[in-house]
Amino acid sequence: MAGHEFSEPADRKRKRVADPVSAADVRAVEQARHPCDPAFRHGVVVGFDGSTSSERALAYAIGMARRSGSGLIIVHVANRLPTTVWAGCEPPVFVDVPDHRTEVLGLELACADYLAEVPWILVERGGDICHELEEVGREYSADAIVVGSTHGIVGRVFGSVAGRLAKRAQRPVVVIP
Repeated sequence: MAGHEFSEPADRKRKRVADPVSAADVRAVEQARHPCDPAFRHGVVVGFDGSTSSERALAYAIGMARRSGSGLIIVHVANRLPTTVWAGCEPPVFVDVPDHRTEVLGLELACADYLAEVPWILVERGGDICHELEEVGREYSADAIVVGSTHGIVGRVFGSVAGRLAKRAQRPVVVIP
């Protein structure tokens, strides 16, 4: 089955409502804001960035989704690297540098034969990887989140995504080495 891409701007902001609203109104607004295909409810969320460890995580998540008969929600959290711009004596300004890798990953995934076994979608987000993976898991009521482990100095210095996600997630997290 072919995948579909749902992208959402990284700078999405929730509007504050001054008037009190009922719980039904809040649910209707949430559903309108985050259109989730019901076929992917209780699916498997997998973080994917094209790296070797994320490819292994994707392979595991495909098997997990196939065994459970659920859909696969592939999440690419776009790098929004803060770039410091120094303008003389003023404090530095941080500028978001967009990452267009999601389009490339989407095309690669659409051509992949191994994804023909399960229904899947590609979701693009921007921001903190752990927060966005957990947010997508919450939106889709995911049964699990699958991520690859981080290797290298960056993971040791700043903490791995898998470690931070395992500490804060409200659902099972599977870390693939």
